[in-house]
Amino acid sequence: MSAVAPVSVIVVAADSGPSLRDCVRRVLACEVPLEMILVDNASSDGIPQALARAHESDARLRVVYNHANLGFGPAVNRGAAQSHGKSLLVLNPDCLIDNDTLQRLLEMLALHPRAGVIGAVVCDENGTPDPASYRRDPLMRRALNTLFKRAGEGINIEGPMPDTLVEAEAVSGALMLMPRRVFEYLAGFDEDYFLHCEDLDICRRVRDAGYHVMLAGNVHVLHGKGSSSRHRPVFVSRHKHRGMWRWFRKFDPDARKPWIAAVVWLGIWTHFLLQIPGQLWRLLWRKRPKAAA
Repeated sequence: MSAVAPVSVIVVAADSGPSLRDCVRRVLACEVPLEMILVDNASSDGIPQALARAHESDARLRVVYNHANLGFGPAVNRGAAQSHGKSLLVLNPDCLIDNDTLQRLLEMLALHPRAGVIGAVVCDENGTPDPASYRRDPLMRRALNTLFKRAGEGINIEGPMPDTLVEAEAVSGALMLMPRRVFEYLAGFDEDYFLHCEDLDICRRVRDAGYHVMLAGNVHVLHGKGSSSRHRPVFVSRHKHRGMWRWFRKFDPDARKPWIAAVVWLGIWTHFLLQIPGQLWRLLWRKRPKAAA
């Protein structure tokens, strides 16, 4: 792959299921010059290997195999280290883009030299936007307002999604376009997160470094539900709550107050434990034998 590719698309797979095939197919169908780095975190479903065979004649695709599940951020960092693009598009394996989407995002990045991250409005199959596309830092006071539906500023920004390019505090990690120079300046994702909240972390560090986090409100992409979340809900939830705790300790001013930190720690892990019965019940329900027609 030539070093002049304007964008390197980095996708991390971890038993991501059939949606990964659609993701790769859609990226490679783009006419924008690109390279695609698929980083496999020790998947057991065989799909990354099958994709490597199916596209072996396409020099734009490179598959990087990890011998263990390193987590999302570490895998992205390893993919970025082997890429050559002037910009990096971090894309979830269940997120589908097309040439027009990619071209528009790259044009926005070129027009805004102080942009450190550009995200898009990620939507489910019904076209409903995910509130995580446009949100604020999850400071404790905001989290409490959101949790208890109290008046005041919450984590999610209420109202319809903007329909133009706007500044944000954080965008969804399902799709994040970054200039390579900014990514490298920040030393990539914080590898002490395993899964979840690393996107909030890098958005905060982009802003702290003097760059802008921006949402392309007029760019909508389809984002499915992750296979890992469905099949390993407790595993994913544990790392999500661990990520919440790490973000709080790094960035929330209230973390400097020991008694508040203790209450937050207790609240995070109590919330995790209370979710387990429902998660296991839903998992068993999905695995039940289907009744004969």
